[in-house]
Amino acid sequence: MRFGLIMSEAFTGLRRNVSMVVSVVLVTFVSLTFVGAAILMQMQIGTMRDFWVDRAQVAIYMCTDISLAATCADGAATPDQIEEVRGKLEGSALSPLIRNMVFLDHEQAYQELLDLVGDEDASVLSPEQVNETFRITLVDPTQSDVMIEAFSGSAGVEQVQDQLQYLEPLFSALTIATYIAVGIAVLMLIAAVLLIATTIRLSAYARRRELGIMRLVGASNRFIQTPFILEGVFAALIGSLLASGAVIAGVHFGVDRYLRNRVDFVTTWVDMGDAWVVVPILILVGVVLAALSAGFAIRRWLRA
Repeated sequence: MRFGLIMSEAFTGLRRNVSMVVSVVLVTFVSLTFVGAAILMQMQIGTMRDFWVDRAQVAIYMCTDISLAATCADGAATPDQIEEVRGKLEGSALSPLIRNMVFLDHEQAYQELLDLVGDEDASVLSPEQVNETFRITLVDPTQSDVMIEAFSGSAGVEQVQDQLQYLEPLFSALTIATYIAVGIAVLMLIAAVLLIATTIRLSAYARRRELGIMRLVGASNRFIQTPFILEGVFAALIGSLLASGAVIAGVHFGVDRYLRNRVDFVTTWVDMGDAWVVVPILILVGVVLAALSAGFAIRRWLRA
């Protein structure tokens, strides 16, 4: 009977403050949707970084007849210079750092260029003008500086290039976007907390005569407070469920149905499994914030 009475009081409060409850639901929905989007974006950044870092290579480009670097003053790299680079890569100092090494001669490098840009664009160069290249996959991609330091400035070497450096601006831009989403989410969550507190105070004020009678008959503060806390929790729970649905729909339609088939250079995307991981987080955040906000508001009102 006591539990039924508490629930009855909570639903009575929700019916009396429909407009405020709708406002709480909407603000909670929007704020938690941003939170879910930020979590998924950070997951996506981590997934992409792990994928590309594991596959990023260090490329050592040997000189050609048209190279302008100071190390190419004598023209194209000679077979001895190529073997010197190979010897250093296979030596005891660097070989433990290397997972895999591939050497492309002029013909192989030219064919790779054809595959990349097509016959028409590649026809401006001859095979001899395309760099012979060592492609190195490191055991630890963060040690690319060791390779750059070992071969930069070496005779016959035009350039040492870490492919991962071209991805860092992308990761940085995505991280900034995540921070913006988190900032907006925090502001919206603050608005939701304040709105829940205001709703509970208005609800308590509207029922001040009933609360006075309950105090006179000996009702405990906990018994009085619980229906108001449940009002905030129910409203926030609805908003959390809507935000969870938005996150799942975003991953299903936005990622699986759209981006995955149109953005070819990204091969690893967040999936529905990641979305379902985010759902309990959103519900927990919404319910906990609502309970704390409502509990603080009603306690202050009862003390007033």
